[in-house]
Amino acid sequence: MIDRRPFGRTGHHSTRLIFGAAALGAMSQQRADSTMAQVLAAGINHIDTAASYGNAEVRLHPFLAEHRGDFFLATKTGERDGAAARAELERSLQRMGVEQLDLVQMHNLVEPDEWVVAHGPGGALEALVRAREEGLVRFIGVTGHGTRIPAMHVRSLQRFDYDSVLFPYNFSMMSSPAYRADVEQLLEVCAERDVAVQTIKAVARRRWSPDTTERRLSWYEPLPEGPALQRAVAYVLGRPQLFLNTSSDARLLGSIVGAVAKAAGVPDDEAMAADAEELAITPLFDGAELERI
Repeated sequence: MIDRRPFGRTGHHSTRLIFGAAALGAMSQQRADSTMAQVLAAGINHIDTAASYGNAEVRLHPFLAEHRGDFFLATKTGERDGAAARAELERSLQRMGVEQLDLVQMHNLVEPDEWVVAHGPGGALEALVRAREEGLVRFIGVTGHGTRIPAMHVRSLQRFDYDSVLFPYNFSMMSSPAYRADVEQLLEVCAERDVAVQTIKAVARRRWSPDTTERRLSWYEPLPEGPALQRAVAYVLGRPQLFLNTSSDARLLGSIVGAVAKAAGVPDDEAMAADAEELAITPLFDGAELERI
C-alpha cells in the first residue's frame, strides 16, 4: 500500500506517488488503458497531466468516465494571457470529459516577463481565480523546471496564495549548494503555509547522448531498473513533505511503484554519490545552456 498524506490544505489525502500522465501523451488508447489499469492496481489516487502533454488528456477520458471520483485530478496551462488560459482550461475539461478539476497549475512559470503577464491584469492567474469561483477548478498551483524555479516559486507565493508547487528534486540537483538553499527556503515557506509540494525528475539520469540508439520515451535518459533507482525514489520520499511524480517513461512505472514499497528513509550521501559516479548521473539543468527544455 502506498502511503497517503494530506495534499497541502486541499483536504485530499494523496498517495505519495502521483501518476505523471505525460507518459500517455504519445500512446495508443489501448496502451493508455493498460497503463491506467496498472495505476489503479497500484493504489495511486492522484493524476497529474497538462494541456501540452500530447494526447494525454484525451487518453484519460475513458478511464475518468469510470473512475473520476477515485482520483485527485490535476492539469496545467502554459498560457499567460487570461483569455487564452481560460480557453485552454475549457479545452482540457472537454478532452478529459469532466466538469471540474481538482487542481489547475500554471505550467513552467519561470521567465520574469511571462511571470509579470500571468500575474497582471487580464493575466492567466486572474482567469484561473475566476474559474475557481465558477466551480470549474477547486485549487490553483504553479509548476516549473530548471535551477531557477524554486526561487521563482517563492516569489510567486509572495504574490498569490497558491495551493501547490512542483519542481525538480533529486540528488544531483540538490548537490548544488545554491539550488539546495533555494529549495530549503521554498520548503520552509510551503510548510508554514501548508502548500503541497510535488517533485519531478526523481529518476533522471542525464540528458540523452546525441548518438544514443535507445528508444526515447522521455526527454531525458532515466535511471535503469535496480538499486540506484530504488535509492533515487527513497531520496525523495524520505522527506515526508514531498510527493513524487512518476516518469514520463511508462515502462518504469512498475519499478517506481516497487521502489516506493521499499523506501525507508533518505539514503546516505555516500551511497547516492556512488550511484552518481557509477552511472554518470548529471543534472538536467545547469542555469545556462541546459536550462530550457
